[in-house]
Amino acid sequence: MALYECVFIARQDITSAQVDGLIEQFETAITENGGSIVKRELWGLRSMAYKIKKNRKGHYVLLNIDSPAAAVHEMERQMRINEDVLRYMTLAVDEHEEGPSIVMRNKDRVDERPRSRPRFDRDAAKPDRDASAEKAKVADVASADDKVKAEGAEA
Repeated sequence: MALYECVFIARQDITSAQVDGLIEQFETAITENGGSIVKRELWGLRSMAYKIKKNRKGHYVLLNIDSPAAAVHEMERQMRINEDVLRYMTLAVDEHEEGPSIVMRNKDRVDERPRSRPRFDRDAAKPDRDASAEKAKVADVASADDKVKAEGAEA
């Protein structure tokens, strides 16, 4: 049997229980035709790059499938009929990825980041303006003194 990865996006206004029902429906289509779902991942409600059928967000789901091509065609046919599925994409792969997908690994990494950034201390970041201005004044006075001395020596 062939190996496939299928990602589909469900409408944002359905519940997580309804998303699970969709997964069960597609899993039934695969198993009735002699295949099996090796792994399923719910990526959650995520923002989309652009609106699809007036939806800004969608429930993303990944399915790793081990089945004949006919079973995948039947599952895709059911996805086309279902109004809750906005988009789907199925790819044939050489082997399934072990462990969590890259999306889930990145999601875990984002959760580890601190929620708020440390405040920027403006006084510590900028050089002391008074000290640098004072140094410039001293340099100007010193050069003025040198000019006076030079004029006095010439006279």
